[in-house]
Amino acid sequence: MSKIQDNQISRVFQTPNHKAFIAFLTAGDPTPDCTVKYILEMERAGADLIEIGIPFSDPTAEGVVIQDANIRALQGGMTTDGVFEIVRRVREQSQGGAAIPLAFMTYANPVFHYGCDRFFARCEELGVSAIIVPDLPYEEKQELEKTADAHGVALVSMIAPTSRERIQMIAREAKGFIYVVSSMGVTGVRNEINTDLESMVKSIRQVTDVPCAIGFGISTPGQARHMARISDGAIVGSAIVKIIAQGGEQAASAIYEYVKSMKEAVAQA
Repeated sequence: MSKIQDNQISRVFQTPNHKAFIAFLTAGDPTPDCTVKYILEMERAGADLIEIGIPFSDPTAEGVVIQDANIRALQGGMTTDGVFEIVRRVREQSQGGAAIPLAFMTYANPVFHYGCDRFFARCEELGVSAIIVPDLPYEEKQELEKTADAHGVALVSMIAPTSRERIQMIAREAKGFIYVVSSMGVTGVRNEINTDLESMVKSIRQVTDVPCAIGFGISTPGQARHMARISDGAIVGSAIVKIIAQGGEQAASAIYEYVKSMKEAVAQA
């Protein structure tokens, strides 16, 4: 069995009929201490996987809520090394210890600037199981993927409504899980999601057994439940980051209650 097959991401989805709730926050917003605390609260509330955003100055896939979180984190001095330190502290303090599944959401520039082998070696050391890179085209993924594979880190494929005839091509080579993008445009809360996601997921499942989770725009328990019925899980970012923006250093209880309600909704799918 390869490192990728045996990593924590595969275990998130391995229980039959289990639907995953995947939560996102930006590292360092509002402080590193808060990020550690909020990750632990999301774990306690039942999140199956937590995506940690590495702050970047030009997050092209993000809407204003996560853009602002990136700015706050960078202004507070957050660095890639600082993000790894947050992960180390989470590993020390987590109820589940090394078992809590973590993924990074970042852009190609911070990884290449840090040094690919060095970056993924740190991921392997700290048990970061996957990485999502929205600005990495399918045709240019090989260099990053080869190094990620060597360290047991799944490079998660993103499939958007615009992928069309490329859906199955991307899906055939997917690892970890597939991030199905619900809507055109950038991240952010949406009142309605009108994409024909059922057809997208059906097309994916014709060529791979890799699990699919739907993200972008999901904010309510009803939306999360619906997305989990279609796929293997729901991903929520902007709604959580908005709670953090509103609550600042006092957002822990609100994050716990929100994630708990979303996990309960996904479990009912």
